[in-house]
Amino acid sequence: MTVEQNVLQQHSQKHQQTLLNQLREVTGTTDVQLLQQALQVSNGDLAEAVAFLTEKNAKVPQQDEATYYQTAQVGNDRYISVGSQADTNVIDLTGDDKDDLQRAIALSLEESNRAFRETGITDEEQAISRVLEASIAENKASLKRTHTEVWSDSPNPHDRKRLDNCPVGLKNVGNTCWFSAVIQSLFNLLEFQRLVLHYSPPARVQDLPRNQKEHRNLPFMKELRKLFSLMVGSKRKYVDPSQAVEILKEAFKSSESQQQDVSEFTHKLLDWLEDAFQTKAEEDREGEKPKNPMVELFYGRFLAVGIHEGKKFENTEMFGQYPLQVNGFKDLHECLEAAMVEGEIESLHSAENSAKSGQEHWFTELPPVLTFELSRFEFNQALGRPEKIHNKLEFPSMLYMDRYMDRNREITRIKREEIRRLKEHLTLLQQRLERYLSYGSGPKRFPLADVLQYAMEFASSKPVCTSPVEDIDTSAPPGGTIAQQLPAPSTADQGLSGPLEGSTLAPTPQAQQRVSIHKPFTQSRLPPDLPMHPAPRHITEEELRVLESCLHRWRSEVENDTRDLQGSISRIYRTIELMYSDKTMMQVPYRLHAVLVHEGQANAGHYWAYIYDPNQNLWMKYNDISVTKSSWEELMRDSFGGYRNASAYCLMYINDKKPFLIKEEFDKETGQMLSGLDKLPPDLKEYVKEDNQLFERELEDWDSMQARKAQQEKQALAAAARAMCPEASPADSSVPQQDPEYMEQPSPTDDSKQLKDDTERAISKAAAEQDEKSPEALLGAAIKVEYTRLLRLAQEDTAPENDYRLQHVIVYFLQNQAPKKILERTLLMQFADRNLGFDERCKSIMKVALAKLDLIKPDEVNMEEYETWHQDYQNFRETTVLLMLGLEQYQKKSFVEALMYLIYAYQYNKELLTKGLYRGHDEELIAYYRRECLLKLNEYAAALFESGEEPEVNVGLNIMNDLVVPCIPLLLVDEMEEKDMVAVEDMRNRWCSYLGQEMEPNLQEKLTDFLPKLLDCSTEIKSFHDPPKLPAYSTLELCERWGHVVSSLSRTPADGR
Repeated sequence: MTVEQNVLQQHSQKHQQTLLNQLREVTGTTDVQLLQQALQVSNGDLAEAVAFLTEKNAKVPQQDEATYYQTAQVGNDRYISVGSQADTNVIDLTGDDKDDLQRAIALSLEESNRAFRETGITDEEQAISRVLEASIAENKASLKRTHTEVWSDSPNPHDRKRLDNCPVGLKNVGNTCWFSAVIQSLFNLLEFQRLVLHYSPPARVQDLPRNQKEHRNLPFMKELRKLFSLMVGSKRKYVDPSQAVEILKEAFKSSESQQQDVSEFTHKLLDWLEDAFQTKAEEDREGEKPKNPMVELFYGRFLAVGIHEGKKFENTEMFGQYPLQVNGFKDLHECLEAAMVEGEIESLHSAENSAKSGQEHWFTELPPVLTFELSRFEFNQALGRPEKIHNKLEFPSMLYMDRYMDRNREITRIKREEIRRLKEHLTLLQQRLERYLSYGSGPKRFPLADVLQYAMEFASSKPVCTSPVEDIDTSAPPGGTIAQQLPAPSTADQGLSGPLEGSTLAPTPQAQQRVSIHKPFTQSRLPPDLPMHPAPRHITEEELRVLESCLHRWRSEVENDTRDLQGSISRIYRTIELMYSDKTMMQVPYRLHAVLVHEGQANAGHYWAYIYDPNQNLWMKYNDISVTKSSWEELMRDSFGGYRNASAYCLMYINDKKPFLIKEEFDKETGQMLSGLDKLPPDLKEYVKEDNQLFERELEDWDSMQARKAQQEKQALAAAARAMCPEASPADSSVPQQDPEYMEQPSPTDDSKQLKDDTERAISKAAAEQDEKSPEALLGAAIKVEYTRLLRLAQEDTAPENDYRLQHVIVYFLQNQAPKKILERTLLMQFADRNLGFDERCKSIMKVALAKLDLIKPDEVNMEEYETWHQDYQNFRETTVLLMLGLEQYQKKSFVEALMYLIYAYQYNKELLTKGLYRGHDEELIAYYRRECLLKLNEYAAALFESGEEPEVNVGLNIMNDLVVPCIPLLLVDEMEEKDMVAVEDMRNRWCSYLGQEMEPNLQEKLTDFLPKLLDCSTEIKSFHDPPKLPAYSTLELCERWGHVVSSLSRTPADGR
């Protein structure tokens, strides 16, 4: 072996030993052979060797058909790796061949890597998943793999009836929210609306279109006119745009599930409209240059001035929608400034001929409707897919375009130069300020004023020389003795010591030498005079006085300098902000008309629009079929971006000096403002009238059907009552009203028995207190006794589990201030019960009560009001049963069944609470458990989707489509409930997070199809399951079960979501 080879070998051995030491330190593995094996497998790559050892040390027991997900690791950018099996090589933590430290390291490795290798799901979540699986298995009917019709109409046409002059919505007929957002924005431009409504196709092409454009554009214009006419005069809450949408979809040549881009659609729409009106204009102005109203309304011109390779040029160009970049800018003016200046333009302003290239844009003519496209999508070259830009971008409600006009070119250039100079000075000031606010030379920096304050506090601190280790025997000698260092012998040890018992253990020289070597404790003991807090050890009063004086003076100087810098920076910001605020630069005002909003990611999402209503002076939110009043604050929250996945995608401004754009039309003869059908030409007026007649017939058919159903139910109820009391006399059968179901029960074992016992107790107590024993006197006294008892219950302040409203209807009536006549008749009905005892006293009282009921005149008690109060109480009991069963199922972790009960409990309870505070139950309680059910189902469905297995993925998406998605509008309908809004955002964010990850094509397709449904912000109550069938409970059983479930809730801590 040569000297060179020997040197190389030694160097290689040293390098390998260094790697071994690093591996040992990082992983805690002491097995040299295992470390060497890791280095061989990884070819000396330390990162791969660590990964090899981590995997080898973190093996878990193999389970039957066990799979887990492997998230992104070093060298692995895969989204989900499905199907990896656990290894059977299990770490033995109890073997005798390892000491405690080695077993602790192995345990630490196993625990720390388990979360890395597996799904990240906690034990609690896995338990929930197992319970959910059992729950799903028991409820297969609710998880069928049928597609839920999200946009099915309510069967009750009254729910689809337009209220007064509320704007008409557009039905989403399958990922067409983009269509609704754009069409509503254009429809509310009244000048555009009039152009479309009064459009008539050219006479020469009505029979046979000349080309492909006419063959496509003219049918679309026909359907668009019909759609606009319905939006003007329909009696429906929303209308169906299917005919117009189908023509567009065919032109786009896209599948129905594909989400269309707003700007792409708007470009296409304006092109079609321009072509359609151009054809008409050419026919109307033969021989003259035709004027196209679409061009005049939406198109403007700008002058491109620049230098290319040292040569100056000027070009005039036409534009429609003006594109603006969002990334890197904080407001709309910054976007416009960047869009108007491209490249290096210094040479544009000088007489010298330069080789620099660049250009400026100056608007020469702005359109009445100025539309900006905000480019919020960019293509990620590394990932090979588009991504959405969620950055915040502010825009004003009034935009002054003077600084971008060609006629103000010289003024603007001067101001831009001044702003550039101010920004340079601003940068210098900010750098100086940063030196004060982040002082120091190390990685951690602090405000200089605080550093000086801390130094002043340290200098003025007084040392407290008390050892922090109070329990150390400081009197012990440094070496100690065997008796001091060893624990006292136990009784057993003393028994074994024999002749040494009771003797003193004298240290031997060998023991003293052993102690002096080890020095077991005193060597690490803290000095007894160490201060409790950092403080100067030695400082004189004079030194302290001088130091405090200097530090105080320096701190004041630093604070003054900081304030001066901050003030200068604020003044510069203000100067820049007001640079264009003089009147000469505020002569071209554009008011914000509409904001088109997108929520979601680049390849999926939902669109809606905010449109300003000048007549009401407020913003309206157009979200498919839902049209609601909004505010500038809500618009900013949803449109500026940076807050969540929602942000403005398109801004539509209108010239504020051209009121004809949004001005209503007036009758030329009467001077009255035209509205409704009067705004339509004759052919469209007839079309809308026919549609309204169809809708009115639908309303009439529904009302007739409901009346027949109510009559049938009433007849069935009367027949059932006669069957229960066949022996009733004709006089008795003449009593017009039957007892409510909860007061009249055929069996003596249910409610009637308890009610009968209460009544008989009242009669007995009245008989004992009443001197006059006539049936009429006893009836009056007994009613008074019963009323007093119930009034006491109604006034008693009890815990939620003891709800006396469930015990008696009168308690419910009293707490909700029912009319006196309602209370009296209800009590008379109680004492007129034929199920009372068979003794003569009760029978006579029952007859007197029946007679009094017969004597009540129709005008004394409003029977409709009476029935309404009792129906409300019946609804209250049903709501209680729904809530009780929902809470019971929730406690059993049967979240599917619990959700069904809680959804309807919340809706019924909400209706009750509209009539009074004590009509229903605690709304927040129901909302909390409803919300928790949805979150747990969403979490379970997401876990199934992550599995990547086709059956599990389908089950997870079915859970979302059949249960979670239909419930989201119920959480969004009340935007004041912040916790529900947060829960919806959590659920959406969970699914949106998958968009940034790699997955199989079939999973990507399913996710793309599903996300628009989840991200739909409509508050329309969509098709849902029928209410669950409720079992009958007696009052006693209902009170007991209600008390039990509510008591158990009070013992269960909530997470406060």
